[in-house]
Amino acid sequence: MMTETSAPVFGVAGCGTMGLPMARRLVAAGFEVWGFDVRPVSEFGDFAGRMIADPNDFAERVDVVVSVVRDHRQTIDLCFDDQGLFDVDGWPDTLIVCSTLSPGVLPEIAARLPEDVSLIDAPMSGAPARAEDGSLTFMVGGDDDAVAALSPAFQAMGRDIHHLGGVGTGMTCKVVNNFLAVSGVVAVRKAMASAERLGLNPQTLLDVARSSSGSTWYGDNMARISWAAEGYDPQNTIGILEKDLLSYLDAIDGEPGEFETALLAEIRRMEPLQT
Repeated sequence: MMTETSAPVFGVAGCGTMGLPMARRLVAAGFEVWGFDVRPVSEFGDFAGRMIADPNDFAERVDVVVSVVRDHRQTIDLCFDDQGLFDVDGWPDTLIVCSTLSPGVLPEIAARLPEDVSLIDAPMSGAPARAEDGSLTFMVGGDDDAVAALSPAFQAMGRDIHHLGGVGTGMTCKVVNNFLAVSGVVAVRKAMASAERLGLNPQTLLDVARSSSGSTWYGDNMARISWAAEGYDPQNTIGILEKDLLSYLDAIDGEPGEFETALLAEIRRMEPLQT
């Protein structure tokens, strides 16, 4: 357990394409950092020495868990069920949820956490390249003092840190932001296909759009986005776009309208780009 004078020990749970570079940024900033993932430790190269395979050992070693797992189900498994980080003696002091979830599930998580654990929702925006260079955008919800105490860690991983209010405000902002982002991805893919049918090089379209009214985050940054050319698969990042859109719909507690239904259909039929 962290004392008032000691620096917190960070544990990054879910050391994938986003979590691992986030952990590296924390190490580079001088924090003590340990990683946890369901994959074998041997898969993490030079970070393997900082990976802890046993979830109980991981929970007892760290003060702050930075959760970067895929979705709601994996978050519940990590915290309470399969791995049960907060069901062991000597549980961590703080849980930072960086995964994009519906804000509606945060009360469930809060209710199952021990009373002395601080919950912060801090979903991030930015592709793996921005995780690697420490320029992520964080949308943060949580107690003022708890967030302020962790500000150096957020600054190590991100460039724009937005503390939006109490628990849930960060996740609310993120799912609405992701609704905009998903719409942009689908629009760019449709525009590229239209350009090709009309005899215009799709890359030429994107180059012009970058300095025109058609500018979008996805279209402007395709060369830096590792998943930009993927087609739909439930397990890849385009599949995560589907999950993000469903999280948005869950947050507004509504059935998809015609626009959202069309977005879901377009995501699910998305083919890989020919590179």
